[in-house]
Amino acid sequence: MNMTKKSAEKKKMLGSRLKRSRRMPVLAVLRTHRRLQMNRFRRDWRHNKLDLKVD
Repeated sequence: MNMTKKSAEKKKMLGSRLKRSRRMPVLAVLRTHRRLQMNRFRRDWRHNKLDLKVD
């Protein structure tokens, strides 16, 4: 079992994936007249796992 801390590259990657997983802004939904309603990068921590290749 690996008991090391996260590397800087892995932490940066996890942070960017966390930001990407937010909901779409309401202003964007209203501005596009609901053509765009969902964020396609949305991810749930239980159902969709990340494939991180950084060690």
